[in-house]
Amino acid sequence: MTSKISRQLDVKLVTLYLTVIQLSIFHSNTCKLTNKLLSQILKHSGLVLKQQPPYPALRILIIKPLVKKRLSQEQPQKLRPQHDHDLPINYGDVFDVSGELASQPVAQRDAAAMQAAENMALGKTQRGGPAAVMQSAAEANERAGFTSHSTATHIARDQGVTVSESTVADGNRIITEAIGDQVLAQYATPEVPTRASGAALGRDQSTIGEALEATALSAGDKAVDQSDAAAIYAAEARASATNEIKPGGIGSRAQSAATQNERTTFFSDKITISDVSGDATTKLSDDKPVTREDAEGIISPEIRNKPDMRTTPGGVASSMAAAARLNQSK
Repeated sequence: MTSKISRQLDVKLVTLYLTVIQLSIFHSNTCKLTNKLLSQILKHSGLVLKQQPPYPALRILIIKPLVKKRLSQEQPQKLRPQHDHDLPINYGDVFDVSGELASQPVAQRDAAAMQAAENMALGKTQRGGPAAVMQSAAEANERAGFTSHSTATHIARDQGVTVSESTVADGNRIITEAIGDQVLAQYATPEVPTRASGAALGRDQSTIGEALEATALSAGDKAVDQSDAAAIYAAEARASATNEIKPGGIGSRAQSAATQNERTTFFSDKITISDVSGDATTKLSDDKPVTREDAEGIISPEIRNKPDMRTTPGGVASSMAAAARLNQSK
């Protein structure tokens, strides 16, 4: 009797868990909710993770097929989840894409092609970018038996995987990553030369706090969302000499603002970027000139927390990229 009740609970938990995932896989509050459900699912279904992935979204990608596969193996036929066709992690689950690509399982060959394209265009794989997300999803699909190591979608094979760049008026590069005509991500990165070893930034350089205050001017009327909060939090950590965040800092304020905005109906009542970062230079416990490494480290959390993986025009990542470019040109 106890075993039967446990199995029924598994099915209810998994159904709710997967429903939440389909609604918003990259939403921070959703991740917190699904993590609570996840602990119950693991407890009742006997699943054990050898290693926790670094980001909630990637943890969801790996758990989703494992849980459903385990339950389908151990439960009676009448308790198995319906709609087995939705088990693979499709492109539409992790990227804001449409058409045929959205219904295609993320494949290993596609991920490898995107990784190679990022390395060629950027000199490295973008942390938290499309290649990293694709690799995690493809590995999960392969482990669950939905794809093989040699699987590639015909769209990637026939239309290609591309990482292209263009330079805008402010001197920043706009990186666009796509499969065929479907854009997976678009973000700004500073176009700056690499300094010689031992080169130092001068005292007249733009700091992280100043770049945050510039964001309050360029995108100040925008209501703070989770991508803004993640970028501001990362900026505060970068500004700190110890890479530690103190409670009550600007990063915590941004996260509280994003959470409150999600519960607020009227735009006029929402907290804006200017409310949070308008006085950044006085609120940061430490500050430092913006480097290219800082800008790139702040771009990743911003795009990782947006379904379309695009940086906000005039937002935190864009301002950091502009500051890094100006600093390197002085």
